[in-house]
Amino acid sequence: MAVYRDKSNGYDGKTWRVAVYYTDWQGNKKKHEKRGFKTKKSAQSYETEFIAKKKKDINMGFSAFVELYLTDIKPQIKLTTYVTKENIINTHILPYFENKSLSDITSVDILQWQNELLMLRDDNGKGYSQTYLRTVQNQLNAIFNHAVRYYDLPKNPCAATKKIGKSKAKEMLFWTKEEYWKFAEVVKDKPASYYAFQILYWTGIRCGELLALTISDFDLQKKTLHIDKNYQVVKGEEMITTPKTEKSNRIIDLPEFLCNEMEDYFSSLYKVDENSRIFTFTKSFLHHEMDRGSAKAGVKRIRLHDLRHSSCALLIELGYSPIQIAERLGHESVTITERYSHLYPSVQKQMADKLNKAFEENDDG
Repeated sequence: MAVYRDKSNGYDGKTWRVAVYYTDWQGNKKKHEKRGFKTKKSAQSYETEFIAKKKKDINMGFSAFVELYLTDIKPQIKLTTYVTKENIINTHILPYFENKSLSDITSVDILQWQNELLMLRDDNGKGYSQTYLRTVQNQLNAIFNHAVRYYDLPKNPCAATKKIGKSKAKEMLFWTKEEYWKFAEVVKDKPASYYAFQILYWTGIRCGELLALTISDFDLQKKTLHIDKNYQVVKGEEMITTPKTEKSNRIIDLPEFLCNEMEDYFSSLYKVDENSRIFTFTKSFLHHEMDRGSAKAGVKRIRLHDLRHSSCALLIELGYSPIQIAERLGHESVTITERYSHLYPSVQKQMADKLNKAFEENDDG
């Protein structure tokens, strides 16, 4: 191990260089070098952290451990999930804990961090949503759980504190069928928007699934739609990825009227082959169209994702079970669908009537 002035290969000796020997996870001895440090102190600090990481020393700096954590999990999760985690860590976690060592962070530190998050306000005096606060909390918890599970940290300091935020939104918005009809009528002046919203509402697919659709995904003879991909923009780069979950890979049966509409839409497209995206606009464009259509139709403004909730509400109204709806919407488990339980009509009156009828039948006998 060494830290020295770098005078080799054209370097003028004004910067510092680190050379460290270590043993990798397969037992092979290797050499690691890094150059370009402006001061000896910064080079030594890097050397100390590097050695701590290789030895899985829990006294390493929190920032150094976060690098290890992200390196460990990156191959196991989708790129979009990784980018989301990275953004949350860099924005809300590292700025508070970066100068502490992993093992020195206590439950009191966690409590003070939580209080700072709760007090943050934007220019309009509005704080973070309860669901976002819970997402940030869960990310910090995941970092410490990783340290406990793989790096022998004795305990997770988050365990002693109460979680902030809420795991799900307080209110689930959706449009009734009548509200959706009003909205659909006023966006017909832009055919691509209209057809996109028709698919979202009547099939319940996710926005990313919609934007990835090609003509080849439709079988208008069999009246089916095949969902097997997702469109996303990651760090400014457009990409087609796999769907959100395994259950998201599915075939959806389409109503005949929607097949007829899609046939009309396909015939209007210019020079689009079977594998080209049929909706080439962005999610931002659809948000704008939601604003425009809601205002023009005089219906409440709901989120783009709430169209999926609206589709679920419609299926509930039509009498389908959570299992049947989960299959169509591509929910990973029926538990997700059951979150919509408050939309189901109460059957208490129906139960009471049938119990009364059963009693009367017995009484008559």
